[in-house]
Amino acid sequence: MKWSKLMIQTLREDPGDAEIDSHKLMVRAGLMKKAAGGLYTYLPLGMRVLNKVQRIVREEMDRAGAQEIVMPILQPAELWKTSGRWESMGPGMFRLKDRGAHDYALSPTAEEMVTDLVKGVVSSYRQLPVTVYQIQWKFRDEIRPRFGLMRSKEFLMKDAYSFDVSLDAADASYMAMFEAYKRVFERCGLKAYPVEADTGDIGGKFSHEFHVLADSGEDGIAFCGGCGYAANLEKAERKVGNGEQGTGNGEAMETIPTPGAKTIDEVSKFMGVPGSAFVKSLVYLADGKPVMVCVPGDRDVNEVKLRHFLDAKKVELADFETVLRATGANAGSVGPVKPADASLRIVCDQELRGAKGCIVGANRDDHHIRNVDLSRDAKIADADYADLVVVRDGDVCAKCGKPLAIRRGIEVGHVFKLGTKYTDAFKAVYKNDSLEERTMVMGCYGIGVSRTVQAVIEQSHDANGIVWPASVSPFQVCICLLDPDNADAAQVAAKLESELEAKGIDVIVDDRQERPGVKFKDADLIGFTVRVVVGAKGLAAGGVEVKRRCDDKSATRVVPPADAAEAVASLLA
Repeated sequence: MKWSKLMIQTLREDPGDAEIDSHKLMVRAGLMKKAAGGLYTYLPLGMRVLNKVQRIVREEMDRAGAQEIVMPILQPAELWKTSGRWESMGPGMFRLKDRGAHDYALSPTAEEMVTDLVKGVVSSYRQLPVTVYQIQWKFRDEIRPRFGLMRSKEFLMKDAYSFDVSLDAADASYMAMFEAYKRVFERCGLKAYPVEADTGDIGGKFSHEFHVLADSGEDGIAFCGGCGYAANLEKAERKVGNGEQGTGNGEAMETIPTPGAKTIDEVSKFMGVPGSAFVKSLVYLADGKPVMVCVPGDRDVNEVKLRHFLDAKKVELADFETVLRATGANAGSVGPVKPADASLRIVCDQELRGAKGCIVGANRDDHHIRNVDLSRDAKIADADYADLVVVRDGDVCAKCGKPLAIRRGIEVGHVFKLGTKYTDAFKAVYKNDSLEERTMVMGCYGIGVSRTVQAVIEQSHDANGIVWPASVSPFQVCICLLDPDNADAAQVAAKLESELEAKGIDVIVDDRQERPGVKFKDADLIGFTVRVVVGAKGLAAGGVEVKRRCDDKSATRVVPPADAAEAVASLLA
């Protein structure tokens, strides 16, 4: 392929709306161009990378026994209403009507569609297990698209779905996909770590996310260096003892005026004690019903854990009127001791079990109470203590007792054990060998194909540009032809191109009438895995330059033209 025949536009300056390196480089290297907020056009170089990632995904899905299908992007609302997600998915779903006033959604995922499909095709245990997958565009109305392909309104995703006769059989399908995902990311040149995760809007009982570690990652990941435990912060657990909060010795409660102090930091400064001496009390609405949540003053409520603990579909902070009605005070002065509504349920983080000598809001504006013994002074059921906070660096691993470390991650894949959440809703059943109907057990598995492309760049770049792994490089080799008008140089470049292509190596020849420095900068910016320099002066000296894309200048080799193809192949190997 000749550079002059390909639509490539490289930029010297970073785009103004790009915040992270990978987003900047994708635009500067001419892989994509912004069409609108959260929407991008993939240019020829970007499409080559996208196609290579898709090929790897397809090969590993096929290897794992999955079968490829393609389902509609436009999905009827009836399917989503059957599962109950037409309402629960909220404003993040693109909805529209056809000219007959029928409701549709642009697919953000396809559990409903695929369950309805398999229900109509599979009827016997002899047809199970079955796993199907598609590589298809998905749409989500992100409230704040950012970071390029990391959080966009339209993205390419591989979604797969398994159907089995039992939970044990579903575990085998889950592990097949789990191992396939590890191979996909390894082949893409990514170091991706599987971590335990919440199931979110998809549902189900158990899931793993695959994360690429990066400072720009939106997700926090808790890692244990002792036992290898890893979990998304929404899911991560820590180990605590009892009564660690507070330092009291059974003294009587005392109400203290705290004028104008609302936050933990403000009250802490006013009283001259650390935030850890406080109990932070917040009123939430769990499916519309108020509940007070108490956590150590220096910790944050984990709303995902709270939602699961309360078995609620939706958890959100209560409005001002609800807080005042439930506690008798405004936010900032509420606490677990005698709220106005004596029936108000109070749930506490497990670290507060047995806590004494705490400071809490007095349920009276601008007042707090000190010397609180929660088991003595507040009505909290024993069953209402649970792990309700966000894990932080240095917390104790719940599995082995070693300290946890917090890192940032980019999610590139997610695997779920769904159970019968969707097959129950759609009555997707099969007949066993006794002709009895049984509900199929389901799993689902997603890879962000377009996000994976950007994740590779985020993990593999330097000051000069992208450093592509050979498996997904837009072209594995760039031949920089320094003298396009020199017959000898052009002939050597053409012969080398032919020899490399015969070995199955894809090549681009930079035949532009540009200065060598421009060609070298563009080659480094785009990040072709190997660069070969062919010029009249070099040939006169007896060789061509061969270099793998890296910062090590000593990696450059000068080889005779006849040996160049083998030298390049050895670098790619």
